[in-house]
Amino acid sequence: MTKNLFKKIKNLIKNQEHDLPPLLNAMINYKKAPMTAFHIPGHNRGLGVHPKFASLAADALCVDTTDEFDNLGTLHPATGAIKEAQELAASVFGAKSTFFVTGGSTIANLALAFGLTGPNDEILVGRNCHRSVLTGLIITGAKVNWIIPKKLNDWAIFGAIEPECIEEKLKHNRNIKLVWITNPTYEGNVSDIKKIAEITKKYKCSLIVDEAHGSLWNFSDRLPKSALIEGADAVVHSFHKTAGAMTQGSMFHLSKKSSFSKEKIEQALKLLHTTSPSLLLLTSLDASYSYLESEKGQKLINNAIDNALYFRSQAKNIENLSVLEGNIDITKIFIKMKNLNGIHLESILEHDYRIEVESASDEGVLILSNIGNTRSEFEYLIKCLKEISDKNLSCEKKDIKIMPLIDPEIVMNLREAYFAPKESVNKNQAVGRISSEVIALCPPGISVLLPGELIKKEHLPYLFNFDKIEVIKE
Repeated sequence: MTKNLFKKIKNLIKNQEHDLPPLLNAMINYKKAPMTAFHIPGHNRGLGVHPKFASLAADALCVDTTDEFDNLGTLHPATGAIKEAQELAASVFGAKSTFFVTGGSTIANLALAFGLTGPNDEILVGRNCHRSVLTGLIITGAKVNWIIPKKLNDWAIFGAIEPECIEEKLKHNRNIKLVWITNPTYEGNVSDIKKIAEITKKYKCSLIVDEAHGSLWNFSDRLPKSALIEGADAVVHSFHKTAGAMTQGSMFHLSKKSSFSKEKIEQALKLLHTTSPSLLLLTSLDASYSYLESEKGQKLINNAIDNALYFRSQAKNIENLSVLEGNIDITKIFIKMKNLNGIHLESILEHDYRIEVESASDEGVLILSNIGNTRSEFEYLIKCLKEISDKNLSCEKKDIKIMPLIDPEIVMNLREAYFAPKESVNKNQAVGRISSEVIALCPPGISVLLPGELIKKEHLPYLFNFDKIEVIKE
C-alpha cells in the first residue's frame, strides 16, 4: 500500500513537470538551449546590461512592482525617482524633455501622433514608417502625404530619404505642417537629417524622426549623429532594441528648440499608456543610458563597432557573400549569399549552425552587432558563412516577398477607410479593392497595405501568409 502510494505521488510529480502551460514550457526550453544571437534585444541574454541591474533583475519577482507603491514615484505625472531619471536622461541627450515608455516605441509614436496631430492636419510621412505611426494617424484622422525612400532594388530594401524629395513635396503643398521619417532604416541606411531639418524649417514644418534603431548614436562619435543634434523636433529611441534595456523599454525626446507642447504629450501618454507601468522596465531604461555613458558601457559600444568592422573585413574573403555598404550604421550588417534567398540563408544558419539573425528579407539577412555580442561569436559566424559559401548551395527564388517596395496609391483617408463598412475577401479577389486594414510583417513592421490603399497585383507576393483581406464594402 505504501509502495503504491509512493508510486502514485512520483507519477503525479512527473506528470506535473511534463504538463506545464505552453508558454512557460517554451521559455524553459529557450533558456536551456540558447542560440548564437545577432538580433534584438541588444543586451544578448544580459551580457550588455548594467551589472547592478543584472543582479537586481535576477530577483525579478521581488522588484516586480508598479508606480503606485513604495514611494518610488509615479510615471503620469512624473514624480519622485522616475521624474529624476527622466530629467537626467534629458540632460544626457540634450533634450528639453524625455519621456520613458514601457510599451515599446509603439507607445511613443502613438503619443506623438495623438499629441501633435488632429483631424485633416496634413503631414508628410516616409513610406517605410513603422505600423505604429499609421495606428496613431488612424486615431487622429490626419491626412497623410507619402515620401518614398530611395529603393535599393538589388537588395530589395529601402535606402535613405533624399532631402530634395522632401523639399519638392513641401514646395508643392504648403499645407503640410509636419514631416515624420524613419532614420536609420531597419537595415541601417542613414538619411541626411541635418539637411532635411534645414528644409523643414525653411517651410515652417516640424520634424519627427523615428530613430528607434539608432539608440546608440548619442553615445559614440564613431556612429552617425543623433537627430536631436541634427535639428529634429522630436526623436524616438527603442532602447530595448540595441541599447541594453529590457524588451518594451523605450523613450522619446523633445528637442530644446522644439515648439511641441510638453503638456499635450503628457495628456496623450495618460490616455495611451498603461496605468500600471513596470518599475523593472523603467529601471532598465534608467540603468541602460547611464551604463552606456560609463567606461564599461563605452567599451561595450566600441566592441560592437569593432566586431562589425571585423566582420566586414573578413566577409570580403568569402567568395559568394556580399555586404551592404554606403552611408550606414555599421553595426547593422545586411548580407546576401549568391544563389540563396534571404529566407533560405536564415534557415540554414538557424537549423545547421544554431545561429539566429535579426531577420530575413527577399534577398538577404540582417545581422546586428550588439553591445552584448562577443568577438568569438563573430568568428563563429564568419566560419559558418564560409562553409555555406563553399558548398555552392542554390535554391529556387520563391514568389515570396518581405519588404513592400510599392508606391502606395491612396484613395481614402486612413481613418475614414479604417472605420468604413468592410468585408473580408479572398486575397486574389482583393485586387482593385480598397484596403481597410493595416497589414505589416514584424519585423520590421513596415506596412504592406494600409487603410485607404488601392490593392494591386503587385501586392500579392507580399501577402503569402494571408488568405483573406479586409476591404471596404462596395
